[in-house]
Amino acid sequence: MTKENGVKQLTDMVADFVGHIGKKLPDDVVKKLEELGSQETAALPKVLYETMTKNQGLAVELNRPSCQDTGVLQFWLKCGTNFPYINELEGLLKEAVVQATFATPLRHNSVETFDEYNTKKNVGKGTPTVWWDIVPNSDKCEIYAYMAGGGCTLPGKAMVLMPGAGYEGITDFVLDQMTTYGLNACPPLLVGVGVGTSVETAALNSKKALMRPIGSHNDNANAAKMEKLLEDGINKIGLGPQGMGGKYSVMGVNIENTARHPSTIGVAVNVGCWSHRRGHLVVNADLSVTCDTHSTWKFNA
Repeated sequence: MTKENGVKQLTDMVADFVGHIGKKLPDDVVKKLEELGSQETAALPKVLYETMTKNQGLAVELNRPSCQDTGVLQFWLKCGTNFPYINELEGLLKEAVVQATFATPLRHNSVETFDEYNTKKNVGKGTPTVWWDIVPNSDKCEIYAYMAGGGCTLPGKAMVLMPGAGYEGITDFVLDQMTTYGLNACPPLLVGVGVGTSVETAALNSKKALMRPIGSHNDNANAAKMEKLLEDGINKIGLGPQGMGGKYSVMGVNIENTARHPSTIGVAVNVGCWSHRRGHLVVNADLSVTCDTHSTWKFNA
């Protein structure tokens, strides 16, 4: 296969997958929504979960996005230095988003700031967003794709706490954000909490946390314990599905952390709404691909 043909195939593959995640939720999200719905006893939350299920069925049946806000496309790449298309990746991701915008179709969500015009292609200066993790001596690339909606992930918050605030300060910050804007983010939510040394490291960690499967846990036992405590605490707020009240406010809480400066604790919160549209592809050097988020997706070259 020529390099040109390989780039075309990978572009088409990503475009097809982006369209798919806009229409079909990941397997773990579907399973968790079914679980939460089955545990509700009040009439209104049960009806809301039933409506979510109906919404998903119609999205697949009608071949249309499951939410009108198809978000800003964000990609996180864990890419090997020997992956043969590493130099072309950012360009082909942008082209894939343009293709998906018209084929899916996706809502036009890229407005050039200060000039104030919509590109109508979902691409612009710095969009789609691409974050890189470079993996030495590897010839494969993991592509995490995420549709960041205007009511859930994009209003995320980050700040730097003084060390005296401690982990109680992190807890206060997270719960304050959930009671402030959690209602508007279409619960039940997947809450991504990032902890680091500055606002930018914490914010990126909180984004990475949203890419983790529901039900997974931080490798650090103390962080995993905090995930559970925050999940229990946010559930007790009683947001319920769509903020209408119920037993459960979240699908889970994921914490990602890095080391910090002794004088600071960076903390950030980002949330995924109930229509949590993210996907994970592992692309090998020969362009064979595996997907561990959507059992229903298969690319036909």
